[in-house]
Amino acid sequence: MGLMAPPFIRTNVRDMAGYTPGEQPLPGDRVVKLNTNENPFPPSDRVMKALASVEPEMLRRYPSPTADIFRDAAAKLLGVTRDMIIAGNGSDDILTIATRACVGQGCRLAFPDPTYSLYPVLARLQEATPVTVPWGPNWSLPTEALIETKADAIYLANPNAPSGTFVEPGTVSRLAAGFPGLVLIDEAYVDFAEKNCLALVREHGNLVISRTLSKAYSLAGMRFGYAVAQTQVIAEMMKVKDSYNCDAISVVVATAAIEDQASASQSWQHIRAERKRLTDALTAIGWGVIPSQANFLLVTCPGGRGREVYLGLKQQGILVRYFDIPGLTDKVRITVGQSHENNALLAGIKRLATGEKAA
Repeated sequence: MGLMAPPFIRTNVRDMAGYTPGEQPLPGDRVVKLNTNENPFPPSDRVMKALASVEPEMLRRYPSPTADIFRDAAAKLLGVTRDMIIAGNGSDDILTIATRACVGQGCRLAFPDPTYSLYPVLARLQEATPVTVPWGPNWSLPTEALIETKADAIYLANPNAPSGTFVEPGTVSRLAAGFPGLVLIDEAYVDFAEKNCLALVREHGNLVISRTLSKAYSLAGMRFGYAVAQTQVIAEMMKVKDSYNCDAISVVVATAAIEDQASASQSWQHIRAERKRLTDALTAIGWGVIPSQANFLLVTCPGGRGREVYLGLKQQGILVRYFDIPGLTDKVRITVGQSHENNALLAGIKRLATGEKAA
């Protein structure tokens, strides 16, 4: 029996379920952790040096309210201006800021389904209605259906989670051109993809690109994200963010991370190569693998036994993600790890198969 919510809690909060994060093992637990899409490599040496250089004075004072050293470094890297960037406490904070700025009470927030399960939570917090539109054949973007929702905003994870599939920039451009409201492209996994939608920001005043350092830069524990949009959009988003939404340490570390492209891109190359190896190995044993542009694979388990595979691997100390929601119960999502972790996964899957035969 769940706890009764006190009567002074807002009705829409009482009625909603919160976001459910993937399970996190306890410190010291020996597990192969392939369930929450972290980068399997440590942050770069430059990041760790930046962390070690933090002075007491930086902690005593308030941080920059707009994370300007990071915005300058990001602007240089991306070929935009500082005032086209806003920083946040992870891209979840960026998504919250965008929703706060553009999606009010009684508004509608549309997105293809299934996707990142935080989107409906953000809508309900605003007393807005989440509107789900099923993906087209082979995870193609249902452009017309999304426009026809007449929603106030459309959110698109690209590459999508949990599928890892990618919508071409030309298709995204047509969506932004045909829709008057906010179009937010959540590029949390874009560094593992071959293309991105950044260039579209110059063409479309209603487009916001959201990014994170959690995956690509091995900083999921640091919480740092940012958005790129036209100057007039960023100015409005600045009004609704928390006063000091990025702490001083995260700003220094995030800046060091994006300035060390060589180290980060080395991990991306490895992950892409391992993604292909895993895809080939799983396909060879009869598993259905959706072509992925992210650092994970959504795979259909033989006999549709998603839960059994998840539990069977967990018993062996291998964590993958299982979604107990319609359309996904026959699947598991597997984060691409380092070579030895992926070998352990494949060995674990083999043990499941031989165990079933023996039973």
